[in-house]
Amino acid sequence: MRMQGLDDIDRLLVARLRDDGRASVSSLAEDLHVARGTAQNRLNRLVSEGVIRRFTVELAPEHEKQTVRAVTTIQLHSTTTQGVVRTLRTIPEVAELHATNGSWDLVAELRAATLEDLDRALVDLRSVRGVVNTETSILLRTL
Repeated sequence: MRMQGLDDIDRLLVARLRDDGRASVSSLAEDLHVARGTAQNRLNRLVSEGVIRRFTVELAPEHEKQTVRAVTTIQLHSTTTQGVVRTLRTIPEVAELHATNGSWDLVAELRAATLEDLDRALVDLRSVRGVVNTETSILLRTL
């Protein structure tokens, strides 16, 4: 997959940050064989242009045992995709959102601290204008 509008240095920077989102600008510059200022400017541009949307933490599975996870498939009214996606991204429990094919338009991975929080998130998700139908499966364990 080629990220459009990005050159090789940008793509390498993004790849390096995917491996370690806490990497220092100095170590990024060293890894990319560019000046520290170049790495900082590239990083700032990628953030300001929305290429990099956020920096996050990925916990080891053994530390997520208290997290309720679910996968929700979402069917949309045909003309509302962009607005629905914008609204769904405001629901804190929506960890990932994917476009798909078939009967469902979107697939969302939800992460919540409790079943009550998951239920509230599902109520919020189902109330979004343009959402026609949903189906949710709670993830019981990772194999």
